[in-house]
Amino acid sequence: MPWKPPGCMEGRRMKLLVFGASGQVATELARCCLEAIFLSRREADLRDPDACAAAIGAHAPDAVINAAAYTAVDRAESEEAEAARVNGAAPAAMARAAADLDIPFVHISTDYVFDGTGTAPWPGDAQPAPLGAYGRTKLQGEEAVRAAGGAHAILRTSWVVSAHGNNFVKTMLRLGAERDSLSIVADQVGGPTAAGDIAAACLEIARQLGQDRAKSGTYHFSGAPDVSWADFAREIFAQARIACSVADIPGSDFPTPAKRPENSRLDCTGTYTTFGIDRPDWRGSLTHILEELKV
Repeated sequence: MPWKPPGCMEGRRMKLLVFGASGQVATELARCCLEAIFLSRREADLRDPDACAAAIGAHAPDAVINAAAYTAVDRAESEEAEAARVNGAAPAAMARAAADLDIPFVHISTDYVFDGTGTAPWPGDAQPAPLGAYGRTKLQGEEAVRAAGGAHAILRTSWVVSAHGNNFVKTMLRLGAERDSLSIVADQVGGPTAAGDIAAACLEIARQLGQDRAKSGTYHFSGAPDVSWADFAREIFAQARIACSVADIPGSDFPTPAKRPENSRLDCTGTYTTFGIDRPDWRGSLTHILEELKV
């Protein structure tokens, strides 16, 4: 049996409409939901916001979760208009349609809305200052969701990993098996977050929003403890029993088209206070991921 993260809604009757079908979070949502409709790009292309809104009206769900996005951080620097349509205009249309039906809308966002300065965890009400196109377009989506005026939760998360798709864990497993040592960025710090844990959080938030619209707002959710990419890689190799050493390097030694925030720590207090959802220990979630990958 596949691992089911804590808090899954199996047995709870809620008709969910999920934008996204093959992404990491959507894949985990599909494991948890007895009654849910998952819309792929073929069924609801986020480049067509009107089609997204129409899908919500046609399916008339109890709640909507947007687990789809333009996530090519570097490519967004040269494709910002398309990223803005997917990350900004589409969630705006979804949120308005959900508000019209008076149903909860849960929207997944990102630590990239912040500039990564300092070392303190970012609270939910911190002033965003994105460094690049991806962060700017995700911020546009957040602002539009709030402006729609319906019951909503914007859930910012970071460093998403799972046994599916492309992510840091799978990259490290591949490279670690090929090389004796790797140089990994050590001056970027955040909370690795398993897609299964995000899915469980989204489901619980949707359930509670359906009971209490006053819980609408912007929340943070990431794994604990906060760690650098280099130390995250060390834990992956330790758990996978891969003999690959890690050398710490600054992010400036690994230039990319889009600048990454150095401080991706997220203050998740509000999520716990409002919904009773605590930060999951990513080391335990990593163990589950490696078990699923049969490492």
